Amino acid sequence: MAKERKLHSLRVMNMHIPYHIIMIIWSFISMFPVWILIINTFKIRKEIYTNPFGLPKVWTLQNYKSLLANANFFVYFRNSFLVVVVSLFMILFLGSLCAYALAHWRTRFSGGVYFFFVLGMMLPIKIATIRLLQIMKNLGLMNSLFSLYPVYIAMGLPTAVFILTEFIHGLPTELYEAGFMDGAGRFRIYYNIVLPLIRPALATVAIYNLVPIWNDLWFPLIFITKEDQKTVLLAVTMLQGQYSTDWPKLLTILAMSALPVITLYLLMSKQFVKGLTAGAVKG
Repeated sequence: MAKERKLHSLRVMNMHIPYHIIMIIWSFISMFPVWILIINTFKIRKEIYTNPFGLPKVWTLQNYKSLLANANFFVYFRNSFLVVVVSLFMILFLGSLCAYALAHWRTRFSGGVYFFFVLGMMLPIKIATIRLLQIMKNLGLMNSLFSLYPVYIAMGLPTAVFILTEFIHGLPTELYEAGFMDGAGRFRIYYNIVLPLIRPALATVAIYNLVPIWNDLWFPLIFITKEDQKTVLLAVTMLQGQYSTDWPKLLTILAMSALPVITLYLLMSKQFVKGLTAGAVKG
């Protein structure tokens, strides 16, 4: 019996070896651009051209020092951070409220509203750029971070409503009945019962929208020209010239701008995985 179990475990291991090999190769392919980005931040400009893939002959922190010495970098970083935090908060807040309402509002009209949000996932918001530009001008929001908030919130709401509605649908009705019996109103049930139970879904929505908002260059480039309102990615374009590019500083600012995204993903990764696998296993 012990021999049969051992043989069975060996067969299972042998079956999984090709998958592990493929995953290792894929990991190396995925990490290679990150490797190039990081090692080149420790090189001088000349060495980036002569040895772009290898380790630096002389390690230098001058690129980081010059970037941190530039006060504008912290302004750009602050602007990007504000845009992401405010947009994500409003996406999660409005999306969860809307999903909570749609999950319990069972009429033909509610189905139409839900379909309207799902339709928003299919239409890219960039096709309305000219109209959005006119709206921002009429509202006096040009050259301001306030021109970005409504655009990013509108971008993220369809996905948030789609994901969160399905999660709230799956919550047991007994929880709501118990809350009503204890005298709780709908908003208290939403805050004390629903929100804690859909944290994995909220983390999924947050990570799903985090990267597109942080990395967006299109709308800041169109809506913002003032120096103190620019985002990090918009500032990167200033380092790219027509005839020459300051590659050390450009790669350094890209590496530092990736840190918040990586940090937030690591902080929410467990909830993110729970959100992706929720409902995959019953019992």
